[in-house]
Amino acid sequence: MDKRNALRAGAVTAAATLMMLMSSPAMALTRDDGDDPGSALGVAQTLGLFVLAPLVLFAIIAGLVMLPSLGKGKKK
Repeated sequence: MDKRNALRAGAVTAAATLMMLMSSPAMALTRDDGDDPGSALGVAQTLGLFVLAPLVLFAIIAGLVMLPSLGKGKKK
């Protein structure tokens, strides 16, 4: 039974991957009614928005999570 389940999972994975590779992004090129795209972002804006901002947010959240354990000191 274990080989049958592995074979089934492999077939499903292969079929899903093949379907994703064969799909085309042609619908992304057509405009919808009321579509109003903004101006393009620069390189610095893109890096700041998608790289720097998440790293800063991660550091803030990690610091807030670690804050209570820093004040207690070592337990013996």
